[in-house]
Amino acid sequence: MSGLFLSALDSAAAPAALGTSYYFIVLAVMIAIMYFITIRPQRKQEKEKSAMMNTLAVGDSVRTTGGFIGTLVAIYDDKVIVEFGSNKNCRIPMYKEAIVAVEKPEDAVKAESAKKEKK
Repeated sequence: MSGLFLSALDSAAAPAALGTSYYFIVLAVMIAIMYFITIRPQRKQEKEKSAMMNTLAVGDSVRTTGGFIGTLVAIYDDKVIVEFGSNKNCRIPMYKEAIVAVEKPEDAVKAESAKKEKK
């Protein structure tokens, strides 16, 4: 009788062990999916932004988070001075983090020449 009882316990423990390992496999897959959906693209975006900030130069055309487009006049450690408008009297100091996009003067010339070639 006791042998029958032990075999019943062994058969009941086998599905429980399988369920626990299955739970950990599903958890690992979910963590991997979350990594590839959220963390990895964010790190890639941060690397691109830091590379963009390292290539800033005086004379570059920049777009700010507020949507303003201006030209860099001076660059400091964590701040820049941006000149807005055509009258050249509006110079605003701002943090580098406020810059969203940078366009080099050489890139603007290439874009204009490409437009002329299409016509």
